[in-house]
Amino acid sequence: MFNPVTSPLSLLETRVLGVLIEKEATTPDNYPLTLNSLVSGCNQKTSRDPIINASEAEVQMAIDGLKRAHLIIESYGSRVVRIEHNAMRGLGLLDRGALAIIGVLMLRGPQTVGEIRINTDRMHRFVDIGAVERILESLGEYAARPLVTRLNRLAGSRDPRYAHLLAGPVAVELGVAGMTHSGIAEVSTAEVVALRTTVAQMRTELDALRAMVQRLYQELDIKADVKA
Repeated sequence: MFNPVTSPLSLLETRVLGVLIEKEATTPDNYPLTLNSLVSGCNQKTSRDPIINASEAEVQMAIDGLKRAHLIIESYGSRVVRIEHNAMRGLGLLDRGALAIIGVLMLRGPQTVGEIRINTDRMHRFVDIGAVERILESLGEYAARPLVTRLNRLAGSRDPRYAHLLAGPVAVELGVAGMTHSGIAEVSTAEVVALRTTVAQMRTELDALRAMVQRLYQELDIKADVKA
């Protein structure tokens, strides 16, 4: 059985698993999914946080990792590989309500109880807010490996949010109580992804600028060690 304490998933692995959970409930006629459908689901622009742009090769690597964790299964039908999740058994979930909650937290990031109830409606219909709260409580008390944690309220927010722990400990987003015990502010997973994307773009632009400057040096017959 997968243990998030010792084997945390990557962001893309949680996205792949979340998409499989979602599509099983919302588009059963097309489930299990092909690799192409899974890539589209991962890169979907709606109902996703953060929005990503994963390649087919990257999604396949995530699939391989989830297979090793016994969280997904590949099968063959109509000469194409089909992918399905094994989250109920792999995570030791007791019912479909818990599966829906874990799935929507992987797809949309931290949410309040009310948001979770609304966003899981197509996957599982909860009778009331209390039903969601009871499952969240049980998911947070799994022996030695809680799957969900309650976060501090953000500044200006009335209700606390909940996040999954399949990718390891959750960084506290900036806001009320948004500082660690050491006094250093932490950032959310979404913010980290956005920062990494920005850094990658800046590196690309810097490389292009260096190449342009090098061409200018050559055209003007300026030695490369001369600074502009």
